[in-house]
Amino acid sequence: MDVKDIPHGEHISQENALRPSTLKIWLLATRPKTLTAAAVPVVVGSALAHSMGKFAPAQALAALLVAFFIQIGTNFANDLFDFQKGADTEERLGPLRVTSAGLVTPKQITIACAAAFGLAFLCGLFLVYSTSWILLVVGIASILSGLAYTGGPFPLAYNALGDLFVFIFFGLVATVGTFYVQTHSLDPIAFWYAVPVGALSTAILIVNNLRDVHTDKKHSKVTTAVLLGPPMTRLFYLSMILLAYAVPVVLFLTGKGTAWPMLAIGSLPIALISLKNVWQKEGAELNQVLAQTSILLLSTCLLMSIGLIL
Repeated sequence: MDVKDIPHGEHISQENALRPSTLKIWLLATRPKTLTAAAVPVVVGSALAHSMGKFAPAQALAALLVAFFIQIGTNFANDLFDFQKGADTEERLGPLRVTSAGLVTPKQITIACAAAFGLAFLCGLFLVYSTSWILLVVGIASILSGLAYTGGPFPLAYNALGDLFVFIFFGLVATVGTFYVQTHSLDPIAFWYAVPVGALSTAILIVNNLRDVHTDKKHSKVTTAVLLGPPMTRLFYLSMILLAYAVPVVLFLTGKGTAWPMLAIGSLPIALISLKNVWQKEGAELNQVLAQTSILLLSTCLLMSIGLIL
């Protein structure tokens, strides 16, 4: 029997049976796998603060909540704006987008986006109160950048600026900011240890853009992968991994850091597997490399953080 031969009531009930639960839909919308990139800079910034005897649990937790809510808000905004721009089609090779799939309405995702950024703002007020009003400016800039990633008159992700956004906000700002709210200082060393976080977070986006290079080009979404082409994009990916490993080594050799943070090099086997696969795979196969790069970010920065604490 064809679907059109099913009585109307039965057709609706079958659709409802196939529809995910409300909880699962919103869990999909948050994209939980991306929250690693939100947590890692907080871990590194806190580890560095701990190494100076200034770890502050309450501020660290608040920073983590701010990072999570900004990441979730950005994910919701991307879901909405990519849908409105027609970038999410049946050709999409990445994870399901709930708005384009018809699982939530644009109005619902807009409300959810506002709620996530609102919670980030409220958690951030505690950090402003306990440190400085400057964090209010940083927080507002982070939220606006999250919206501008795929929204507004000049969306960053559509103009080859997504990588720079990730490096700055999910690397430098999040790591140094976490360090600052606990130590009340802007030590240059915090910027150095923020670089591996930013580099590997950017590497995740590079793989994402490499996977979608052909569909993005078709929909006039100019990412760095579209701009550079696949061969140069793969070299860009390699450069981010090399940069991440170079920082703790350079800091040790120049006497600005101890040998312990070089524990980060322990994740090299994962990096080699990721590099091999990014050169050999294309399209949907790169989802595997996306997962590997996320693990690389987590393992490298956790090992570096353990080194800082030690």
